[in-house]
Amino acid sequence: MRIHQIPSASPLRPARHSPARSCPAPHALARHGSGRPGRIAGRLLMAAMIVGAAPIEARPQPQLLPQCELERFGSGTVRRILDARTIQLETGERVRLAAIEVPLWRETLPSADAALAARAALERRAVGRTVVLKKHGPDADRYGRVLAHVFVEGEERSLQQHLLAEGHARVAAEVGSRSCAQELFAAESLARIAGLGLWSDPHYAVRNAEDPGRLLADRGRFSVVEGRALSVRENRGTIYINFGRRWSEDFTVTIPKRREPIFNAAGLALKQLSGVKLRVRGVLESRGGPWIEVTRPEQIQQIE
Repeated sequence: MRIHQIPSASPLRPARHSPARSCPAPHALARHGSGRPGRIAGRLLMAAMIVGAAPIEARPQPQLLPQCELERFGSGTVRRILDARTIQLETGERVRLAAIEVPLWRETLPSADAALAARAALERRAVGRTVVLKKHGPDADRYGRVLAHVFVEGEERSLQQHLLAEGHARVAAEVGSRSCAQELFAAESLARIAGLGLWSDPHYAVRNAEDPGRLLADRGRFSVVEGRALSVRENRGTIYINFGRRWSEDFTVTIPKRREPIFNAAGLALKQLSGVKLRVRGVLESRGGPWIEVTRPEQIQQIE
């Protein structure tokens, strides 16, 4: 017995993550070149009030984004939770929650505690419930796992949005749509401002782009980095967003030149980001200094 296939399409709310790709060493090349329900509810209310009063979290994008549209492709009843972002339906089908990063159990603190808390939150919301599966783009990853934005039947917010708003997850590097990403960012912001879940733990805090030593300690991990872009350069098919003057040591974002049209179509002009404060997410790598390769517009947020 398979997932009930439903070929209809419906516009709805929120979006996935992709492994970092390798690129020419940024520092050698063109840097020189030209918990508790009551407590959570109270904190979320406080965060919502702060969001309303703090324009930095609600900065307008360069252009008006279209509505997030997701296509419904299946439904089923949740039998059990396999991990903090994977559910199993009564049919036996495994569904991975798209567009979020969650802590996975590693038998070490703090990820073990955070992973257990995220899994428990997903169990409370999903087990035994009928869910609707929606997608933006492919409905499976390269390993054949079903990827979906999962909604409990009758609810407008996805399970992803609930986990983000409670601080059990972060928006992934790949969402698939910048407009869908904005809805997920809004949920994430509530938890970050209120200091809920992961955001209360320094292990998962937003990193400062001006502290390359700290960034290097996180290499190989999905991270969120914030800072002001000092310059934007292009060399040998790669665009470099530099966050410091020490080209062989400071934090850098790299974007393959061939991907630039995708950013332009999303209203994100890369060459105009010099001097702009940015929030960047992805896997931190190290080649001389810390860097993140960006391939999707939703990996970069303008925060002022």
